[in-house]
Amino acid sequence: MRRVSPREAHELMHREGFVYLDVRTPTEFAECHPRGAVNIPFALVSEQGLAPNPTFVSDVLARLEPSTALVVGCASGVRSLAAAELLAQAGFSRLVEQRAGLSGVRDPFGRIKERGWRDEGLPVAHSSEMDSEERS
Repeated sequence: MRRVSPREAHELMHREGFVYLDVRTPTEFAECHPRGAVNIPFALVSEQGLAPNPTFVSDVLARLEPSTALVVGCASGVRSLAAAELLAQAGFSRLVEQRAGLSGVRDPFGRIKERGWRDEGLPVAHSSEMDSEERS
């Protein structure tokens, strides 16, 4: 699986037409997300915490063709890597995983090891700013 930095992901979106697939929960997505991202959650909130979304792959296939060039991202790169691997198994061949996600990767002491999309100063949106394409 090819893993890219937030800046590389941004370049792929703007130079090569990649779609950013944000696999965080709808609540996380509404708070802040890469501008233009599509949200299909890899995990859903349950009483026990996050639980796998059993319809994740079919939800993605309902909205995006397997030929779609995708950047898969989440909060820190954990969910997105697992989601990208599932999508590759489902036939998506033009995908990359955006390591460090929106929030970045931190060490055990909370120090940033790699800055995420937001800390790199890349364009973000909030649910109140979503355009009609992002709402669909």
